[in-house]
Amino acid sequence: MGEKVLEVEHLRTEFKQEKKKYVTAINDVSFTLNEGEIVGLVGESGCGKSVTSLSIMRLLGDTSGRVTQGKILFKGQDVLSLSNKQMRNLRGGRMSMIFQDPMSSLNPVTRIETQMMETLLLHRTKDKAQARRMAAEMLKKVGIPDVETTLRSYPHQLSGGMCQRVMIAMSMSCDPQLLIADEPTTALDVTIQAQILELMKKLQREEKTTILLITHDLGVVAQMCSRVLVMYAGRIVEEAPVHELFYNHRHPYTQGLIDCIPKIGSGVRRLPSIRGSVPDLALMPAGCKFAPRCPFASDECRKNEPELLPYEGDPTHLVRCFRTKEVLS
Repeated sequence: MGEKVLEVEHLRTEFKQEKKKYVTAINDVSFTLNEGEIVGLVGESGCGKSVTSLSIMRLLGDTSGRVTQGKILFKGQDVLSLSNKQMRNLRGGRMSMIFQDPMSSLNPVTRIETQMMETLLLHRTKDKAQARRMAAEMLKKVGIPDVETTLRSYPHQLSGGMCQRVMIAMSMSCDPQLLIADEPTTALDVTIQAQILELMKKLQREEKTTILLITHDLGVVAQMCSRVLVMYAGRIVEEAPVHELFYNHRHPYTQGLIDCIPKIGSGVRRLPSIRGSVPDLALMPAGCKFAPRCPFASDECRKNEPELLPYEGDPTHLVRCFRTKEVLS
């Protein structure tokens, strides 16, 4: 176990719905990322993965969201106590994020070279010529063939996949100590996806970068991650080392996600699915939030919400469930 890079303690994030009414999007989330780790954060859309990452980066300012409880410690420093200026100095350099939607994250009226150089001039060098060379080199690393044309382009002149690669290059250009990657390869073809994932692994190996990888792709999780956090309805429902999660998972939601993975040679013509959908934030069910969709739910599950506890005393495998014995049985 390396040095703790990120510690999230009892995080609670709320969004204003109407007048003075708030709904809870993230509820009592706690986890730790150690130096050089790649940790996966998985779950359906609407489970709170992106809100968790935006809370960590303190990027909820343009929304009605606010962190109302908990601590976010980066290298022992409480991120929530920093001034906006201190946070700007930290964000983009030592902490960086690859956003899910590059088309809305890049400035549409500014050339790519200006946007990439801005980050480098703030955190790496004061020399504009050197900053431009570093930007060009980073674009080559993410698989962009015509670097000069791309640097002179505006975002609308590039495809979605090209914009995604530009965003990845910007986020990785300052060799951050913590990189949050929110669906980093969604818009890319499989060849470029493999190239980007290898680049992230290289950054992790050579710079000991800690990576929080948010994804729907459990195949990517199996390839990249050492630990996995499974999120549902704004809560961590299971946490385990990657091998343990795939072969000894103990939460019915994790079981449902794994059952949805296509298996070559299985002969299955129709993939199974998890019935129902993620509950509305304003209409959360009582008890376990997964109970309305769970095939193992009991009256206890519908009345009481389980705690996130070690499974059979194993501190590395945490489960939020009353019915762990039924899963995989």
